Amino acid sequence: MSNALSIITDDIYALKDNFQAALSNRSLSFEREAGFAIQAISKNDYTLGIASKNRQSVVNAVTNIAAIGISLNPARKQAYLVPRKNEICLDISYMGLLDIAIESGSIKWGQCKIVRENDRFELNRLDELPTHTHNPFGKDRGSIVGVYIVVKTADGDYLTHTMEIEKVYDIRDRSESWKAYLSKKVTSPWVTDEEEMIRKTCVKQAYKYWPKTERLDSAIHYLNTEGHEGLQDINQSPEKPADWIDVMPLIIEAKRTSTDADALAYWKANNGRLAKQPDDHAKLKNAISAHRQSLRDAEASQVVDAEVKEVKKESKKESTESPDADFVAGLDAGNGDYIPQ
Repeated sequence: MSNALSIITDDIYALKDNFQAALSNRSLSFEREAGFAIQAISKNDYTLGIASKNRQSVVNAVTNIAAIGISLNPARKQAYLVPRKNEICLDISYMGLLDIAIESGSIKWGQCKIVRENDRFELNRLDELPTHTHNPFGKDRGSIVGVYIVVKTADGDYLTHTMEIEKVYDIRDRSESWKAYLSKKVTSPWVTDEEEMIRKTCVKQAYKYWPKTERLDSAIHYLNTEGHEGLQDINQSPEKPADWIDVMPLIIEAKRTSTDADALAYWKANNGRLAKQPDDHAKLKNAISAHRQSLRDAEASQVVDAEVKEVKKESKKESTESPDADFVAGLDAGNGDYIPQ
């Protein structure tokens, strides 16, 4: 292992307590995600070089894995660590966004598909699936004309959102990633993984119609800000006042606190900023309350484990120091020779 990779590895494994404290999806394992992160960073010299020059970006990205509740497992294809704007960023795929929506209870099921000019696509009644027929192995489907996503809600309704490819490209053209590609020929996912980005754009536009969940909001916000995708945040209306504060970064930062005292201190320091936004004030309060309870539960579990270990230690000590009662009785009866009782 190179010295640079060894340093990054130490940085990642030092995050275990913070990772556990920020965890929003208890099915994730720190050890597995740490292994996936190290594997992603070590896959080529360029990625490792960016990580070495900006170690804090690695810390932030791995912490956000826990806060958002997404896995780097390559087999699941939910998320990746990628170099972007001289940082290591957590990149969430459209499949990852759908998985978060399903796991957090926003929807029961969903799929996103590309439509090409020689496909047959029709929207049906609002509560029915659309009709999309094509030969998946055909070589003459034509160029991309649009994209759609259909999801099933908890009530059993189907929601379909469609986007013409021109609207997708209009959003692409305003993204930081695409602008950097045009001006500096910097690698962009819009070039290397265009269909993935088309699908992701459709998911990000459609989710405003789904039942809201904190995890999904956090994931979308992260992609638009720290993820440097630069896509327009559809939750941020131009009608919002100039002093409006986005609550999602506050929630994400709150979940990075590693003790109950720190979480409480964060609440006291920041809740007043949302005095003019009662709904967002309640969101932050509920998120921090849940996080504090999680921290207290974890602390209580550690205390119990420590007490159990101490009891076992004392019990083992007593068993080695105290002679067996039968043995003592046998000695008494046999004048020094052990006689089984």
